[in-house]
Parts: sequence; C-alpha cells; structure tokens
Amino acid sequence: MKQHELNNGELTLRVKRSPVFVRIVIFLFAFLFFLLPLVGMILSILMGDGFHIGFLIGIGFFGLMGFYLLRIGLWNTYGTEIIKFQSSKVIYEANYGWFKDAKKTKEIIPLSFSLKPIGYGEDNEGVLIIGSNDFLIECATKMSINEINELIKKLKVDNNV
Repeated sequence: MKQHELNNGELTLRVKRSPVFVRIVIFLFAFLFFLLPLVGMILSILMGDGFHIGFLIGIGFFGLMGFYLLRIGLWNTYGTEIIKFQSSKVIYEANYGWFKDAKKTKEIIPLSFSLKPIGYGEDNEGVLIIGSNDFLIECATKMSINEINELIKKLKVDNNV
C-alpha cells in the first residue's frame, strides 16, 4: 500500500498505523492521565482533606502529559501530512484526525526534493525533505526509500523541477 497520494499540486502522506496493542496502551494512559488527578482531587475533598494548590499543579502536569499521549495516539492512528505546492510557496499541515496543526507556509526557491534516511540501515526507511538549507520542510511520515525515490520523481515532473 502506498503511503502517498499526489493530486493537482497537493501531496498527502499517510502514516502507517502502529499495532493495535500499542495504540490501546497509548490511549489508555492518555485517558488515565486526564482522569486520575481529577478522581484523586474529588476523593480528597470528599474525605474532608480540603482543596489545595497541589491539585491544580497535578491536574495541569498530568493534563499536559495526557494531551501529548493523545496526540501521539491520534498521529499513529489517523496521521496525515498535507503539502500544497503553489508556485514558489509550500503550505504544510499535519492532520491528527480529531484536530489539525496550524498551516505553515514557506517560500522555497529553488524547489528541491531529497530524502533523509531514518532508523537503522536495514530498515530501509526515510523521510521526504522539501527545500534545502534554511528553507526546508522535513516530513514526519516514514516511508520506504524506494517509495520516496518514486515520489521525488513524480514531484519533480509535477512541479517542473
């Protein structure tokens, strides 16, 4: 299954889903990080210990960790990267399924494409790099090096590079 789709100057990269067990564990911990501090605070208040500022600190800290785990879980389940090419501008957006990151627009002249190997050599995986030096976008979707090379050829033809 190809992880990329190129239509009318819009490139969509899809993340391979991680194993179901891993996603269940990530979502479970994210849910617990949100729920347990609230339950602890409510039980403490009901037992007569009262409210103190430590509850807010705990809820804030574990809420941030829960949000981060939720984001990782959503990325590994529904993650896509949408890249639009408009003359010399490149618009990048990461889609987590339930929410999207802000669109990032960069002017990249000259438009170039390359790959960056990721992981161990025997994994034969990498990520797509758009641009060079200070003006680049490094995609987060890991794909096979063969698929990236095929995609680079398509992108060069589609964008007249």
